[in-house]
Amino acid sequence: MYIISGQNKHLILVSFLVYIFVNVIENLIHYNIGKFSNKNIDTDFEMPTKKDWIKIIIVMFVFALLQGLLTVWFQNINK
Repeated sequence: MYIISGQNKHLILVSFLVYIFVNVIENLIHYNIGKFSNKNIDTDFEMPTKKDWIKIIIVMFVFALLQGLLTVWFQNINK
């Protein structure tokens, strides 16, 4: 049995997209917490630089793919 097959491709894609959507918001919050953690300002919010966005997106894509593959793998174990 292959992990990447017809129905599994759909599950991987949906899991991937949900992960990306939710984690964009989370990563922006974490980025700003890290950037302003040493300051007493609680209301600052900045968008990441282009270089930081590239790093964030690469990491998100790797973990989104892992999320999708692990979801299918665990689903197949439970069958």
